[in-house]
Amino acid sequence: MNDVAHTPRKVINVVGAAIVRNGKVLCARRGEGRSLAGYWEFPGGKIEAHETAREALHREIEEELLCEVEVADEVCTSSYDYDFGTVILTTFVCHLISGTPRLTEHREIRWALPADMPGLDWAHVTPPYMDYWGVTA
Repeated sequence: MNDVAHTPRKVINVVGAAIVRNGKVLCARRGEGRSLAGYWEFPGGKIEAHETAREALHREIEEELLCEVEVADEVCTSSYDYDFGTVILTTFVCHLISGTPRLTEHREIRWALPADMPGLDWAHVTPPYMDYWGVTA
């Protein structure tokens, strides 16, 4: 009998900010040299061991977009098994408190109507949020 040791998959807990302004949502395209480069996502990042999801989102938005948000409703949690591990994404609706989103890590950011978002090439873990706005991916 062959006993094959199974290495547990790496689990990466991340948060995303669906920043809403004037009926549009901020979408960010991942920069070159990063995993999933070129795919669209909601800005955010990894939850550190000492943080709650909301704390991580505040920190990530300040670091990535150089602005401050109010973290409002949790939209959904989704997961996807990539070759590098399982990503578990919790997405929150957010509102700008101060500053204007600026590029630091992303290739591009744009404000999109919810109906236009399915036309973007999203990272696989992202699309379940679309139900929140009543659009299909």
